[in-house]
Amino acid sequence: MHLHPRTIPAETLRVTLSFGLGGMAATLVMLLFISGLLQLLSYSPQAHQAYHSVLSMYEPGGLGGFVRNCHYWAGNLLVIITFLHMLRVMLTGALTGFRRYNWVVGIVLFTLVLFANFTGYLMPWDQLAFWAVTIFTAMLSYIPLIGDALMTLLRGGDEVGPETLSTFFAIHIGIVPALFVPLLIYHFWLIRKSGGLIRRSRESTNSSVERLPAMPHLVAREAAVGFSLLALVLLFAAFVDAPLGTEANPAQSPNPAKAAWYFMGLQELLLHLHPSFAVSVVPLLVFLFFLSLPFLKDGTLSGGVWCGGPGGIPIAAGAGCAGGLLGFFVVWLDDVLLSRYADMLDAWLGRGVIPTAGLVLISVTVFLLLSRHPAVSRAQALMGVFMLVCGGAASLTLIGVMLRGPEMALVW
Repeated sequence: MHLHPRTIPAETLRVTLSFGLGGMAATLVMLLFISGLLQLLSYSPQAHQAYHSVLSMYEPGGLGGFVRNCHYWAGNLLVIITFLHMLRVMLTGALTGFRRYNWVVGIVLFTLVLFANFTGYLMPWDQLAFWAVTIFTAMLSYIPLIGDALMTLLRGGDEVGPETLSTFFAIHIGIVPALFVPLLIYHFWLIRKSGGLIRRSRESTNSSVERLPAMPHLVAREAAVGFSLLALVLLFAAFVDAPLGTEANPAQSPNPAKAAWYFMGLQELLLHLHPSFAVSVVPLLVFLFFLSLPFLKDGTLSGGVWCGGPGGIPIAAGAGCAGGLLGFFVVWLDDVLLSRYADMLDAWLGRGVIPTAGLVLISVTVFLLLSRHPAVSRAQALMGVFMLVCGGAASLTLIGVMLRGPEMALVW
């Protein structure tokens, strides 16, 4: 089985169609596997040795610290690149035919990327990692019915401790790769089955479209993008060390104690909503909405064209910015005003049902307003809601990472 067909449509070679994001993600995955295997030569997953085994990687004359830097920065960058890749897929209408199933596979892969970063986050066994994992596993306990059991399973007990490190290590180097690799291969196979990158609709039905050999035209471009990204990551890792705080101390919590940056949106949401809604209901609604996009009637944008055409670009940009601004505004409003009145109501109602219904109402209103415009298609209206949600999630993440200080108070 070959990764690419022998010939490809010339139109799919334009850089602006994909920006090489899928190839970048694949490059980072390979770098992560190699650097991860190399770290196994010196890392010890025992709680009394883990921190010092990581610290010893930075001893003069060795490359262990450089390898760890590569692994850390590549893992964080993979989260961003994978998310941007999913944005590109959605905004270029690559959700038809077999591609709709590949979208589902892609969402599962993105979830595994987050889980891989999360389980790897604990490996250094420093204060930052210990308390980030403590916070996130505690958040899982708010999931109805299975939350407590899931938290206990991941922790290996009631508290984060040596058993947690052993569990996370086994998941990180065993279970996650065992799930990720077959799914990634299936992801590539579905791309091949779909004929490669998405093309403009009129060209996909044109039998006389110009085709070029994949080798060297496509392979050379992919190699150039991959090696360029690899060089940038290696250069960055050579000058910027991965964070490493003091050794984990269960008796002393840092202030503020934060989750990993890619989960800060959830932690921020937890400050404003009832825990069950922040950790399960709202994320589940967003997950189901994203998952259903390829299967909604007239919900897919024109293939191979960004945002369904030039008219869709302002919609996507405007909705994304609106979602970001709305996130900042709602957080500010809740901190200075709404929290006083919400606490007067039942917690389930004032911090759960009402704000969640409000978020759904805003999304539905945006969809209806856009879809009623004669120049806006139903797919572009759904795209507007998609970008609104993405913008809101991005703003919550930024607020949690940059604007929360001691006691998780806003610092603006």
